[in-house]
Amino acid sequence: MIHGMSLVLFLFHSQKKSNSVAMKFLKPGKVVILTSGRYAGKKAVIVQNTDAKSKERPYGHSLVAGVKKNPKKVIRGMSKRTIARRSQVGVFLRVVNHKHFLPTRYNMDLTKELRGKINVSDASKKSEAKKLVKKVFQARYGSGSNRWFFQKLRF
Repeated sequence: MIHGMSLVLFLFHSQKKSNSVAMKFLKPGKVVILTSGRYAGKKAVIVQNTDAKSKERPYGHSLVAGVKKNPKKVIRGMSKRTIARRSQVGVFLRVVNHKHFLPTRYNMDLTKELRGKINVSDASKKSEAKKLVKKVFQARYGSGSNRWFFQKLRF
């Protein structure tokens, strides 16, 4: 009888509704590391997040802007032209399934510069958006803010 009673209590407790609400932590500005595809192992920032499923993308996804090519080391003896060439940041824009990136604890405040200006619906708009992202990332690197974001990930 006691065993049957514990089964009833277990079933009763397992049927309770939880009052906890799922936290949304994949917000624009969250730094992520891509885990699959061409840019696996590269750092990126979430620009737009979509939890809802659509007909063309039946999964949660995010538009991310990332660093394709990190700037190289520069030293004092180099010419200005060499320093400018080695300080270039290569960028990419990609819509990524939530399963294919690893969120980090870091955030970048890029939403002001990029909010509402990124559209990847066709190739010409995507290339314009990529130029804008490159300009923003280049300015960030030049000013010295978020220096860790532009360093190559060693693992």
